[in-house]
Amino acid sequence: MLNAKKPTRPRCERCSRPVSHCLCAAIQGVPNRTRVLVLQHPDEAKHPLNTARLAVLGLERAELLVGEHFPELDEILVSATQPLLLFPDDPSVLRANPASRIPEHADSRVAPPSLLIVPDGTWRKARRIVRLNPGLLALPRISLPAGEPSTYRVRKAREEAAVSTIEAIERALSMLEPEGYFKPLLKPFDALVAQQIEAMGEEVFRRNYPA
Repeated sequence: MLNAKKPTRPRCERCSRPVSHCLCAAIQGVPNRTRVLVLQHPDEAKHPLNTARLAVLGLERAELLVGEHFPELDEILVSATQPLLLFPDDPSVLRANPASRIPEHADSRVAPPSLLIVPDGTWRKARRIVRLNPGLLALPRISLPAGEPSTYRVRKAREEAAVSTIEAIERALSMLEPEGYFKPLLKPFDALVAQQIEAMGEEVFRRNYPA
C-alpha cells in the first residue's frame, strides 16, 4: 500500500508562512524615502525562512523581483536619479569595474539615494546576480560596517559578520536615512526566529546552534 501523501498546510497569501504561524500581525508599514528593490535568487524564494519578503512587506516603498537575470533592470536604473547597490567590497565581482563607494556613515544633510538595490541569496548566488546584470557593476555601492552580531540564530553562516537580508536592509536604511527609525522592520523577523526555536525545542536549538 502506498503511503498517503502528507497534506500541505494552508499558507498565508501575504507572508507565505503557514496560517498557524502567520507573521502579518507583526508587519508594519515603516516609512522609507529610499525605495528598496530586492533581487532575489529563485532558491532563496523557496526557503521557509525568507526574510527578504518580510522586509519588502514591512516597508512603505519596496519591491521584490525573483530571478537571476533581470532584463527590466536597465529601465529601472535609467528612471532612478540616484541608484545604489548594497553589496560588500568583493574583489572577485568588482575587479573589472571598481564602482565608487559611499562613506560608511551617511551625512544627514545629503539626500538619500532614490533607489537601494539589494541582491538576496547566499554569497555565491548574490555574486552571480551581480555578474549577470552588468548594470549593477557601474553603481555606487554601500557596504555595512562591522556592527552588532546577527540575531538570525536559526541559520548558520560561514562569515562571522554575516547578517540576514532584512537586517542588512534595516542597517543600510539607518545609515542612509539617519533621521528615520527602522527597528520596527525587524519585528516579524524576531517573531520568525522565536517560532523556529519553539518548533525545534530549546534543547535541540542549543545543541545545533551554540552561542
